[in-house]
Amino acid sequence: MDPRDSRVFTLEEVNDLVPRLAVAVKRQLERRSEIEGLLMKLGRELGDVPERIVLDPADPTDVRDLKRDLIRRIEEYRSGWRAIEQTGAVLKDARAGLLDFYGTVDGKLVWLCWKYGESEVAHYHALEEGFSGRKPIAQSMRFRLLN
Repeated sequence: MDPRDSRVFTLEEVNDLVPRLAVAVKRQLERRSEIEGLLMKLGRELGDVPERIVLDPADPTDVRDLKRDLIRRIEEYRSGWRAIEQTGAVLKDARAGLLDFYGTVDGKLVWLCWKYGESEVAHYHALEEGFSGRKPIAQSMRFRLLN
């Protein structure tokens, strides 16, 4: 993704999104868990979890129904992440609910980093760094991030 094509957020703007994002990401994590459970069930039915879910007329009715349900749920899951990304978030880790937003610190483009379960954006990192490079947003820095 080219940062020139993306919205650059202030800390305040991202934090205004956090309550809505927390609800949406929670639902995504629940969807993922439900899908994983159904995949395990399908694996037990077929003897192994398939790499792709393909409707097969030769499948028993219960297996076909399970596959249809999985296909529908997977599309809802994908659609849910697309909706979250339409806020300007960049999905970094779907398992952890990790989202980044373009922001600036002292005129330099950075990632403002939020993870599901955090009450606000309290970390940032350089564009070329990942989660392990997160740095806390110090109180003295908050004013500079709001502009």
